[in-house]
Amino acid sequence: MGIRPPVSRFPLFVPLAALLLSLLAPPAAAWPVDLSVSLEAGKERFHKLSAVEWVDVEDPSIATAEVLAGSNELLLTGVKPGRTLLLLYAEGKFAVWRLAVGAPGRPPEPESSTELLAAARKACPGLKATEGSVRTLTAEVKNARCREALRALLKTDAYLARELELTFELPLLQEQLTTLSPTLKGQGLSASYRGAGLVLEGTTTPEGHRQALWELFRQSLGRVPLEDRVTVERPTPPDAGTPSDAGR
Repeated sequence: MGIRPPVSRFPLFVPLAALLLSLLAPPAAAWPVDLSVSLEAGKERFHKLSAVEWVDVEDPSIATAEVLAGSNELLLTGVKPGRTLLLLYAEGKFAVWRLAVGAPGRPPEPESSTELLAAARKACPGLKATEGSVRTLTAEVKNARCREALRALLKTDAYLARELELTFELPLLQEQLTTLSPTLKGQGLSASYRGAGLVLEGTTTPEGHRQALWELFRQSLGRVPLEDRVTVERPTPPDAGTPSDAGR
């Protein structure tokens, strides 16, 4: 019997205008991205968010992101042509955007997904997909071959998270979780499915928390509601009033 993660029911971000993080169910991010943003090398772009705690860019040599102090405004800067990912986190929820950077005066070149879509159709019998101005993809993920074919397709510009409707067989979700366990364990964390949701728990550093969320996204397909129970321990700042050994 399959279970249906709410891949298109609860998109985490509304396009460009605002991020309604406080109003939506907390999805666990996975391929594909929530939003694709086009940038130009050497230029900046601002986005006003309703809530954000921190952001992390996968490859800052392509683009950078900064939350402006005292506001929920996000500053994106294109550095050089290419593609990278941006992870955004607030109030126990996270999402991933694709940042596509084009050369000065030229938009980013779109990625071709024709062959990957054809391969996904073969691997996932019954897959239904529409392209153009209104894009949708519906599929039943019954085996690892189908899952990996879809993961390859959804790493491209072909679809956004809100355009998908995926149904998973429970053993495949458990198998997907098994691939995540070693990395999560290395960060002092664990993940488990409770009903149709995913619970992430344990104690780790801010960097370990970020790495765990990146791993959830990179190794997973589709989404399930996420309950983030992680305790993040921040390093204790040194006591400025304590004399250092060098001063003794």
